[in-house]
Amino acid sequence: MGDHRASERVLAGLDPEQRSAVTAPAGPVCILAGAGTGKTRAVTSRIAHRALTGDISARHVLAVTFTARAAAEMRARLTALGVSGVQARTFHAAALRQVRYFAPRLLQGRAMPELLDSKARVVTLAAARVGLRADRATARDLAGEIEWAKSSLVEPGEYVVAAAKALRDTPYEPAKVAEVFTAYERLKRANGVIDFEDMLRAAVWGIEEHPDVAEQVRSQYRHFVVDEYQDVNPLQQRLLEAWLGGRDDLTVVGDASQTIYSFTGATSAYLVDFPRRHRAATVVRLVRDYRSTPQVVGLANAVISQARGAEARLRLELSGQRPPGPEPELRIFTDEPAEATAVAARCRALVTAGTPAREIAVLFRTNAQSEAYEKALTEAEVPYAVQGAERFFERAEVRQAMVALRAATRSVPGDTPLRDAVVEGLAAVGWAPDAAPAGGAARERWEALAALVQLAEEFAASPPASARSELASPAVASERLAELSIGEGAAVERPATLADFNDELARRAAQQHVPTVEGVTLASLHSAKGLEWDAVFLVGLSEGTLPTTYAKTAEQVEEERRLLYVGITRAREWLWLSYAVARSPGGRSRRPSRFLPQLDRSGGGTERAGSGAGPAARRVERRRTQIVSCRICGATLLAGPDRKLGRCPTCPSDIDEDLHERLRDWRARVAAAQKVPAYVVFTDATLTALAERRPARPEELIAIAGIGPRKLGLYGEPVLALVAGAAVEEVCSEKTLEIES
Repeated sequence: MGDHRASERVLAGLDPEQRSAVTAPAGPVCILAGAGTGKTRAVTSRIAHRALTGDISARHVLAVTFTARAAAEMRARLTALGVSGVQARTFHAAALRQVRYFAPRLLQGRAMPELLDSKARVVTLAAARVGLRADRATARDLAGEIEWAKSSLVEPGEYVVAAAKALRDTPYEPAKVAEVFTAYERLKRANGVIDFEDMLRAAVWGIEEHPDVAEQVRSQYRHFVVDEYQDVNPLQQRLLEAWLGGRDDLTVVGDASQTIYSFTGATSAYLVDFPRRHRAATVVRLVRDYRSTPQVVGLANAVISQARGAEARLRLELSGQRPPGPEPELRIFTDEPAEATAVAARCRALVTAGTPAREIAVLFRTNAQSEAYEKALTEAEVPYAVQGAERFFERAEVRQAMVALRAATRSVPGDTPLRDAVVEGLAAVGWAPDAAPAGGAARERWEALAALVQLAEEFAASPPASARSELASPAVASERLAELSIGEGAAVERPATLADFNDELARRAAQQHVPTVEGVTLASLHSAKGLEWDAVFLVGLSEGTLPTTYAKTAEQVEEERRLLYVGITRAREWLWLSYAVARSPGGRSRRPSRFLPQLDRSGGGTERAGSGAGPAARRVERRRTQIVSCRICGATLLAGPDRKLGRCPTCPSDIDEDLHERLRDWRARVAAAQKVPAYVVFTDATLTALAERRPARPEELIAIAGIGPRKLGLYGEPVLALVAGAAVEEVCSEKTLEIES
């Protein structure tokens, strides 16, 4: 017998779609859950409801997640719902537990082999065995290729063909990577160790090849839940199928529009094909977004609505459930330093106004972009923390490069232009200013060192006062003034040297090493998945960065689009999107990301503003574009007429018919008095917008597209009077018509 009252309490407060997911019958269930739609609540409530009604026993449930944090949250929620005994674990934790338990039986009494924490050391040795000298970044990339292959069930002898078919961007020729892969497997066996993929394979092998193990595992686990199902790889799917053993009591939860880890072997194919693979499956769509304002949700819908490919077949159109909030804003800056300085200034303003620093995030495409924001936030005295990566000056390659640049001051001629001197110094650590290498880690290392070259360019163009600080010392004043002065002592700035630049790097590193307990989060879009903040800055949204230039295929470009979608849906209330026309001051112009909505910028103009506090403060030009959302459903409005009306063409009109008729009458009289066509006064669309939106103040009137300062001055007073209820005759006296003429 179940606990009827407790099970009813579980259902309390669920929306209709969540309730459908919770009460779906036993068997295959696919929950397509958009960002912020309460998927964790739905899936834990489903487990609890089934347990409390007596449909299942909690101890027979295995819930699989992708992070230990998600597993812990699931266990905590189930406990709060009055259900204990459910096993909520990651794939790796569940497999490790089973392999350890069955190891004596599977290995003839021997214990489970030692598990490698990291592949790097063995991969480096394997590379050496085949004649390759792999540095730290290259070893990480080779390890990544091996992980991809093993997760995709690809053996060393199959790697070359599989890599070509998958269009892998390999650190070496595929045949050479296959040699490293083979040597790696041999070294592991010789040393009696296994890696995480071996552990998953061992769990599969134990079940598939040992009937007694299969029977024991399947009698223990009879009901399965898999979270983030769009991120499952073929090896994990094979293990899931081994656990199931042909049974179908499986609930999967996922969102194809958040598939952003395909480079690791993850594939949304299992989620997309779930209804076909399980003909009797119940499919439930969760689309009510409780996280973000309708304005943020509308922009997310607009971005993902352009998606193409297999994942787009399961695209969800979210519906914002929160009260309206501020419109997302797009900022356009002359260069990246100006963008970073403006972001830091706005972060400081938000914190000053009461937003906790921990509820603010700055998200970017690559970790190499973090340095500019670390510097800007430091100068703005805003604490920050880097999520999922080391701070820029704590990265091993950056520390190594700084040592090389200090050494280069002894070998590079003093009159060498700064950029050339830095490039020459970085040659000692293997960096060259040509195309970035293949492989994620090697490319990230290259980009981090390229960021140092960019810093050198900016420093040479405008060295801060610290580069000339020796003039402040009386001991050197007379000598240096003689060298630097002309006329009555007006200083001529000498070119910045490599020594000056090294001092600047040391200063920045010292500033950014100050520990912080709580601060603004700096994170890549990949590491931000699963997190959320009150205020989110999405920066660097230019072609070549998002999408990255390394996205060559249509599938890779679509994954970049989904990255932006994930970033947008991290914001609860306040969202800023920005890009810089040039990477550095005076640099080559770039285009905005193709994924941004095609906004009407006709009324944007330019805004000149100080770029913020700190020694790098300067005048910059920036353009501001406000993203307009439908005032009824919250969708982002792209077409000019829709933006003017402030609603989608399919949303119901709330036009005041009487006001509309009076406005048309007034327009006809004014046009006749001025001897111009009626549309010159106001277009039909503007009259409709006025009758729908009924502005009560000048600022509300000018917010309607098509009404600028000139028309506000000409017609603002009579229009506002008409909206307030005045008769046409009252605002169309002979005197007022003369003024309007």
